[in-house]
Amino acid sequence: MLNDAVIDYISLSRFKLHHGKARCSNPLPVFAGVIFFPVMEERNSTEKTPLNNVLAQRRSKSYRRSMRSCVEATHLAYTSGHLTALRIPRSRSAPKSRDITKQVDPDQVALLVKKEWQLSYVTPLYQFRHTQLKPYSKQLSAFIVSEKQQGLAIEVGQELGFKVNFSVVLGLAETDKDAETVFIQILSKQAFAAKDDAQKVVWSGWLTCVNGDLDYLRSLPPEFVSLPLLCTRGPESLTVLVKSWFEKTFDCCFGPLGINSTNLQWLASLWTGCHPTINIQYLKLVWTLPTLPPMDVTYTVDPQDAWELWDSVRQVDTTEDSISIDEVTMFIKGLQSHFFRHFRIDLSAGSLMQISTALGSSHHSGKIKIASPNYIPTILQLLTECALLKMPI
Repeated sequence: MLNDAVIDYISLSRFKLHHGKARCSNPLPVFAGVIFFPVMEERNSTEKTPLNNVLAQRRSKSYRRSMRSCVEATHLAYTSGHLTALRIPRSRSAPKSRDITKQVDPDQVALLVKKEWQLSYVTPLYQFRHTQLKPYSKQLSAFIVSEKQQGLAIEVGQELGFKVNFSVVLGLAETDKDAETVFIQILSKQAFAAKDDAQKVVWSGWLTCVNGDLDYLRSLPPEFVSLPLLCTRGPESLTVLVKSWFEKTFDCCFGPLGINSTNLQWLASLWTGCHPTINIQYLKLVWTLPTLPPMDVTYTVDPQDAWELWDSVRQVDTTEDSISIDEVTMFIKGLQSHFFRHFRIDLSAGSLMQISTALGSSHHSGKIKIASPNYIPTILQLLTECALLKMPI
């Protein structure tokens, strides 16, 4: 069995076991100028791999008028398409550091960064208007209170009431077809709070579109607004209520947005490429291997060594402004081959589940944290692409 082979190899390599983790007591040899520090840990229980298929969503007549069924074959897989079929890009713009606070309110930027968000995709909103955010705030607040009075659990304590704030985050849109980002906060006061105590934020979320596919956006009828990416933070019960209100009000539907292994590889490469400009401090990747029980392999790479490997796979004919899928594949294969050389464990047989650096972290379940505001547009562009490609046919 693989687990037995791993244990034997660990004993031969002078590994020490600490709290269920296997750590190497000797420094690893250098391979192609890269030094790695792997950590392997076995799961306590077996987890099921999330299904890749999209859950069936409620379809409306107005939404069907804005879409038609078509399927586009890409270099990776068959993906759902739209009036204008979306293609998974073979290259993406290289990340460029820029002070986003020059175009976006710093207070609003602070609301987005250094927090972990759960991702969802959203179909186009029917008759949504950025000029009507104040009425939307009152309507959603009344909806939440009404649903609570019907006995639905809110799980945020005993509140006197809810206050909802809709606001526009100006400056994130990259093209004239991108709709401006909408930020939503739900505030509440504890039942036994002092009279002068301010309401506290119990839920946050934002809808955005950054560098959305132009052909697709132009194909939408004028009564539809595309804000395909929803990021939420707070109790799931409130998230359900917010989504329910949007579905009833704007005739849209939501679905979970996971980040698959390929897009995690893109993020790892994008963040590693930022190291000369801003120190990423570390590159940590977590693979899950199909053993019984499943095993997690945590692979931490020195930032300079990771960047030197990345720089070595950059192709001569590639411009500095773009990153190709071939380069991303070579970078990940370089990491995997080094690990196999020393531990005889083939990471390519498993699935990349999580990556993290000082610039941010991301998990296959659809959780992401952006730690540096300088690279927000690059990350949101990738997530916008993921959301558009996830749309149901």
